[in-house]
Amino acid sequence: MEKFSPVFSARLEKIYDWMANEGVALIMLEDTESRRDQNIRWLTGHPGDALLFLSSERKAILAAWDINLARLYTVSPVMIASYNDFNRKPSVAISAVSQKLGIPSGSRIEVPPVTPYPTFLDYVGELTDFDILCRENGAATEMRRLRAVKDEEEIAITRKAAGITNEMIDLLEKDVRSGKIKTEADAALFIEVQARKQGCEGTSFGTLAAGNDRSFAIHAFPSWTNSPFGGKGLSILDFGVKLNGYCTDVTLTFARDLDPKQEKLVNLVEKAAKLALSMAHNGTRARDISSAVDTLFSKARKKMPHGLGHGIGLQEHEYPILRNSSDNEWVLESGMIFTIEPGLYDPLLGGCRLENDVLVTEADMEVLTTARIIRL
Repeated sequence: MEKFSPVFSARLEKIYDWMANEGVALIMLEDTESRRDQNIRWLTGHPGDALLFLSSERKAILAAWDINLARLYTVSPVMIASYNDFNRKPSVAISAVSQKLGIPSGSRIEVPPVTPYPTFLDYVGELTDFDILCRENGAATEMRRLRAVKDEEEIAITRKAAGITNEMIDLLEKDVRSGKIKTEADAALFIEVQARKQGCEGTSFGTLAAGNDRSFAIHAFPSWTNSPFGGKGLSILDFGVKLNGYCTDVTLTFARDLDPKQEKLVNLVEKAAKLALSMAHNGTRARDISSAVDTLFSKARKKMPHGLGHGIGLQEHEYPILRNSSDNEWVLESGMIFTIEPGLYDPLLGGCRLENDVLVTEADMEVLTTARIIRL
């Protein structure tokens, strides 16, 4: 390696330690068109289309579709190989790598939990001298748990992405007020172009722009059309940018000439957001925050049809989750970044959602984004 990042090396070391405790000699990660896995980017910096093999002897091989991109982006101490060297078959690759890394016969080799059964059988047939694991609570689960708490580099990138998002929020408000943005398409295309101009990889997900006649849906379908946006009533704009792999996720509601019932809906959502933010501190149970918001809405005879929030990072939906369910055992920790997005929807009144990205710190929390209800 000509270059490597100590941050990425530290991430690899955590996985190697986990493998030693679990008695797993080799694990394979797969990021392909049919089975995407952002853990490869988290561990190496390579943006995608690759297989990654990690051994308990603390050696790693990245088998990349595009070896030139891999050499450019990989910043962790791994050996880089071309996927073509393995006939572009994962079963051939895992067999060849196990031999190259000297994995002892009888060892445990773990493949991704999303592996289709026929492919799993290919691995078993290719690796007859090994114990092949394909399980839910294995390496993939451990990596998701580790990724829930961001390190300093991840926090720095997300802060920068949030800054870009906040600039876009201000421009969106300005252009909707001035009438420059008149339609859902205007809003969605503005976000796409502006994100690229600011050096982002693009948007975190397909932008959701819903004018007053479509805002009643949690996620409007289609995600945007050429319908009017920002007119009388409630319009919702849900978007995010992706910078160096890391996502933001915000939702604005544009409100114009509301009737009393719509005002009540908006006021409830704003109140719920303030309540949730006041509780988002280190050591708080995630479900307690969601429960408090559900209680607030129920007292007004309203019900939120989705969870209160979710983690963000290399994916727009990560851990922790903020949902009022008995199996939600997440407790907020310093370094976690997640959304808080209370919302209410009515087929006649329209919908209102307010979503911001929040970072938990040791002593408090930091609201990274400036999404808001924009009264026109």
